[in-house]
Amino acid sequence: MKVSTAFLLAALTLICVCGLAEGEDNNEFFMDFLQTLLVGSPEELYEGPLGKYDVNEDAKAALGELKSCIDGLQPVHKAELVKLLVQVLGSEDGA
Repeated sequence: MKVSTAFLLAALTLICVCGLAEGEDNNEFFMDFLQTLLVGSPEELYEGPLGKYDVNEDAKAALGELKSCIDGLQPVHKAELVKLLVQVLGSEDGA
């Protein structure tokens, strides 16, 4: 399960980096979502990036499971994902 979580995060990051999610608003959403997913709480997801969406109970359960998997990653792996996110955010600021 942890491998699939890491793969999902990598895929979402790749979407943001490669510009497949067109428009600055989508990129900003994904980066906020990933940042909150990595270092925030599930409640922060619903108040922040997902605040304007009606998230159903099944999606909330899935997000809770995903967050649990991320929180269960080895600290070094989570730190590397955070560093990657910071790197991506930094490159967007310079663009």
